[in-house]
Amino acid sequence: MTLTSSTDRAAAAALRHPEKRNRPDNPIQRKPDWIRVKAPTSAAYHETRKLMRELNLVTVCEEAACPNIGECWAKKHATMMIMGDTCTRACAFCNVATGTPKPLDAMEPANVGLSIATLGLEHVVITSVDRDDLSDGGAGHFASVVQAIRAAAPATTIEILTPDFKDKPGAVETIANSPPDVFNHNLETVPRLYPTIRPGARYFISLSLLRDIKRYLPRMFTKSGLMVGLGETREEVGQVMDDLRAADVDFLTIGQYLQPTPKHAPIDRFVTPDEFEGYAALARGKGFLLVSATPLTRSSYHAGDDFTKLRAARDAKLAATAAE
Repeated sequence: MTLTSSTDRAAAAALRHPEKRNRPDNPIQRKPDWIRVKAPTSAAYHETRKLMRELNLVTVCEEAACPNIGECWAKKHATMMIMGDTCTRACAFCNVATGTPKPLDAMEPANVGLSIATLGLEHVVITSVDRDDLSDGGAGHFASVVQAIRAAAPATTIEILTPDFKDKPGAVETIANSPPDVFNHNLETVPRLYPTIRPGARYFISLSLLRDIKRYLPRMFTKSGLMVGLGETREEVGQVMDDLRAADVDFLTIGQYLQPTPKHAPIDRFVTPDEFEGYAALARGKGFLLVSATPLTRSSYHAGDDFTKLRAARDAKLAATAAE
């Protein structure tokens, strides 16, 4: 018997009944050719999956139904999601379960460090669910995970992708005292769409988090990401880029929003590869050190290679400034 996800079943139904494809009660749309990916089958993919299960670890690759999981896991690249698999918020784009989370796992930092050492990762991305139930939003747990990775795999560079720590005083200082090599917090979309797409978040709180981290640690790379195809305009995306540069963010990622299930926010449209190239050119013109803008770009996609590019871009910028 073949098991299929609700997304697969909805997509199949849309193909059988094209007249229903864009109806509000059946909003899953067929993906264009430039977005389709093959199902993962490699031995390395299954080895990575087995390791994650043995160590009782959660990955955002699985929880968020990332389209790049086959490619990344075949290379033994995984984005680990800490603090459980249940989020305290219900963003309209996200496939992670919402509800009351379990208590933090005291062994998780050590297990994450062990898994990274076992995989031999040069660069790792650590993300999490939102934990509004915790007094610090989980900032202390992030710090513990970073410290455990430093101890178990000292050569590994660390990128963290955090929640916004809304109404959690002291969280920025806790993170800054860890510290990671890259701090990432995604704005996700333009301010106008926050009430429907990120109802539990506030645009300027997210922007302030990125600004404040940079003020504490000017030399640390900061990063943020956007989804497009939710109904935003090019002008709005350009304004978000300006806001991020004003916060001195170094790296911007832009990718196509893909609707996880029929209950999630519908896709307004599929943005073409040419439009993504236009966004990349616009962002580079605004001064980002690095830009990744393609239909399949995700925050942690090619993160290790991008970290190398970030360092090279900063070195080149500093050399050019010194030569003036």
